[in-house]
Amino acid sequence: MSITIKDVEHVANLARLELSEQEKEQFTGQLNAILKYAEKLDELQTDGVEPTSHVLPVHNVMRDDVTRESVTNETALRNAPDDEDGQFKVPAVLE
Repeated sequence: MSITIKDVEHVANLARLELSEQEKEQFTGQLNAILKYAEKLDELQTDGVEPTSHVLPVHNVMRDDVTRESVTNETALRNAPDDEDGQFKVPAVLE
């Protein structure tokens, strides 16, 4: 796969960038160098390698969903700067 100046122009247009001809040539060369380097991965022998989403064996560590007593409304509002009708009272943000 190879990047052309046309590809660079297309991406620059999507990003709303204005590039000079020199920048277009520079970016085309840089992107092609990146792709060439990434092609080295094709040389690796990956038969028998399991696909992974994480390098470490991560397991779900969720606790059991158990009902328990909750904080009372009075306790929750104890340190509230202002409350009204059992709810936190905050300054209006919309007019």
